[in-house]
This record gives sequence, C-alpha cells and structure tokens, in this order.
Amino acid sequence: MSMKIELGQVAKRYRLEWIFSEINYTFEAGKTYAITGPNGSGKSTLLKLLSGYISPSKGKITFKSDSREWQASEIYTQLAFAAPYIDLIEEMKLSEALVFHQKFKPFLQGLQPDDILHILDFKKAKDKTIAHFSSGMKQRLKLVLALCAQSSYLLLDEPTTNLDRQGMQWYLELVKTFAGNRLTIVASNVEEDLSFCEEKLNILDYKKQKNRKKFGF
Repeated sequence: MSMKIELGQVAKRYRLEWIFSEINYTFEAGKTYAITGPNGSGKSTLLKLLSGYISPSKGKITFKSDSREWQASEIYTQLAFAAPYIDLIEEMKLSEALVFHQKFKPFLQGLQPDDILHILDFKKAKDKTIAHFSSGMKQRLKLVLALCAQSSYLLLDEPTTNLDRQGMQWYLELVKTFAGNRLTIVASNVEEDLSFCEEKLNILDYKKQKNRKKFGF
C-alpha cells in the first residue's frame, strides 16, 4: 500500500519556544527522505509528528493511502519506527521477542523469526535476555524489527547510534534489501545514515529567526 503524508503550515511549540513552523511538504511512497539539522534542532520532534505520536501546535498533517485517509490515532498500524528512545522489552529472550513482535507487527512476506536471527547474525544470542545485549546489539535489533516489518512507511531516527563501522555497513545493506518502495524517512546529521536518501528537508529552514541564532545560523 502506497502512503503519502502531506504537511500544511505545520508548526510545533514547546512552552514558549517554537521548534519549527510553516512546514509545507509532501512525503510520497517510493522515495527516501532525509531530515537534517544539528542536535536538538527538532528532527526527532518532526518524526514523532509523522508517526502520529504527537500533534502539531498549528497546521495539519494528512495521511493518505491508495484507498483512504487515515487518522493520526490509527496510523501506527501502517508504520515501522526505529529510534534510540524506543525501548525494547528487555526481560525477554531474543527468540521470545521475535515471536512476540510478529504477533502484532508481522514480518515482511516470507520472513520468519529464524530468518531474522540470520539477518542479525547473532549466532549465540537466540536464548540471551535482551537486557544483557550490548548497546550495538540492541540498536541492530531495533533496526531489523522496523525494516523487516510489514508497513506502508518507515521512520528511522539516528539509525546508526551505537553502531561501529561494520554495523553501519550492515545498516545500509539492510535498507537496500528490505526498504523496498516504501516511503522511508531518516532523521540524522550523520552523512552515512543518509547516503541513500533522494530528498532532503533541513529543519533549520523552518525555524523562526531568533531560534536559528541559537544554532549559529
């Protein structure tokens, strides 16, 4: 299913500070997008808006598929999201987590938990509790659960956080193999994270002048 997300005059404010404002932009299926900007500039906030997790302070976000328009409160059924601040269920063993995940967010057609274990290349970690994973292993698991899930669009926030050079290459291969024609949006200021993206949205272009000065622009 193709997904289109339209932003009309979208703005977000926390307390008295406008994080960004007047975003008019359309994200379309079959394309890959990068959201760029310095740390703390609002990239993660924009992704949370695109996930329906939070609402804009002004403006409107419209989620459309081939056959219908989706409410923000139900769009979670159509997305897969990986981010450092999204927690795993660390009390579970890896094998248990994969089976549990598949029950509410099925894997892409043809993929089973054993296939995910092979993609992760965690040969000895099948029966290991996630709480005992390294930070890099946890990040790999978050990425594979998002990219290998059935969804209309993908949101990836700082995807190579805690990954070494080998892990970064693994991430790029994962995207190449499994993102397909889904709408894919990546928020990061690390060039390797964004190397495959066709379109770029710089969050600083949507900041009020007094807030831009805070970032030295």
